[in-house]
Amino acid sequence: MDATDRLGRIAFQLATGDEDARACRDIDDAQCRDQPRNFGLTLFALTATKAGDEFASARLVLAWVMAAVGAPEFMLALLVPIRESGALLPQLVVAAIIRRQPLRKWFWAAGSVAQGLCVLGMAAVAVTLEGAAAGWALLGLLTLFALARGVCSVSFKDVLGKTVDKGKRGSLTGWATSTAGFAAIGAGLLMQSMQDAGVSALALLLAAAGTLWLLGAGLYAAVAEEPGATEGGANALGEALASLRLLRDDAAFRHFCITRALLLSTALAFPFYVLLANQSSNGGSESAGVLGTMVAASGLAGLLAAPFWGRWADHSSRQVMVASALLAAALGAVTVTLAQSGWLAQGGALAGGWTFVPIYFVMAVSHHGVRIARSTYLVDLGDSQTRAAYTAVSNTLIGVLLLLGSSVGLLAEWLGASGVIAILSGVALLAAASAWRLQEV
Repeated sequence: MDATDRLGRIAFQLATGDEDARACRDIDDAQCRDQPRNFGLTLFALTATKAGDEFASARLVLAWVMAAVGAPEFMLALLVPIRESGALLPQLVVAAIIRRQPLRKWFWAAGSVAQGLCVLGMAAVAVTLEGAAAGWALLGLLTLFALARGVCSVSFKDVLGKTVDKGKRGSLTGWATSTAGFAAIGAGLLMQSMQDAGVSALALLLAAAGTLWLLGAGLYAAVAEEPGATEGGANALGEALASLRLLRDDAAFRHFCITRALLLSTALAFPFYVLLANQSSNGGSESAGVLGTMVAASGLAGLLAAPFWGRWADHSSRQVMVASALLAAALGAVTVTLAQSGWLAQGGALAGGWTFVPIYFVMAVSHHGVRIARSTYLVDLGDSQTRAAYTAVSNTLIGVLLLLGSSVGLLAEWLGASGVIAILSGVALLAAASAWRLQEV
């Protein structure tokens, strides 16, 4: 037994509490024998890339970088739509290609390398370019990053299903998410000691994120994957388009899709909170410290809020959608009121980026509720015959709407960040009202 196998067995036992790693229910014997090794490698690779996600978050870190390099405000509104729809829509096309290959781990490893290189490129842009040139370069790299992420998403699900037994997959992703949250808190606290570093501190954070993706790729390449079946590679895009009639014929599903579309306002609002925070900061003297604390607050929000929202969603995911949307709307109303009163402006009573740390924490808590509730509701709404079609149609619809939602950035040039937050908070209020009228599932 080599070091990798021993480390994998330790991670497997700690994460699952199961000492009998050779007893498997739904993976073949060869993969069952390699399960401890594969579990550990997958856990470490996933932890590395999830931590990279926190370090290079489009909602927070990239939005801050955009503001710091002086990119036009409308570009901030493109970050979340490109990041989310760019990772979502390609999955519908590449899924069939990937599933026709007997070995799929190399797609994930290659995608992770591509993401790492893109983020390292973003670090270089942060210290070499300014203004619109920097903004367009960052958006171009983010587009490539998102496309690579879509490839990783499809291939990871397939490889996980082949190499880790049913009943242990949730523990793997849960431990990886939790560990990445702790890593984000640690990185955020470290950035507080770099308050005078300015843009260079942002570049270092992005460089660390890119390195984590490369590390994750190396670890995942060592997973022992047996060749698998190559049939069943139907084109998910074709299936989604063929299932669009559900929006016409299924009233409950249509109502959910409308609610989910309105809930996009919580994701689209993030960059504008970050822009306000950057504008309120005292330049480079406190910029890195504020961002570091917000990164830590984001990680803490995930650690604390996800279990709470999850337990509530098991009781009523509809209620969680209502509560989290109302929280986002209320936070937006408070923030806009403070901004319009001048309290957040330079010289105001609450001036300084530090004011936005608790604001961002509450917004992150709200968004965790939205994500958990909408996912839980969709799973509970469907059954074995309709769940796959529900997922394909809703993901396609939301991917398109996210791209259309990027146009909200044009309003930022006219209304400013606080004006956009006001509009999106109103949409969140509509989302709460729509969720309230959903049926319980």
